[in-house]
Amino acid sequence: MKSAIREFRSLTPDALDALEGAVRERRRVALRRRGTEYVVVAERLNTLTRDEALEGRLPMTGELLAFPLHELESFAVLP
Repeated sequence: MKSAIREFRSLTPDALDALEGAVRERRRVALRRRGTEYVVVAERLNTLTRDEALEGRLPMTGELLAFPLHELESFAVLP
């Protein structure tokens, strides 16, 4: 039986570990920011000013986007 995909709604240590693992393995991350859903391939975690951001590439266009972690409503690392 497959396990359910875990969705994170706050930046707990487990959530940050999941993001770091997604970056290491170049996994897809489904995230929600300001009511819009995105699916990106995780590239890196970056510190912008005093805030960390997930940088991810859109699979369809290859565009690199930065998502400040404090703006994320939720996210899930996809299998």
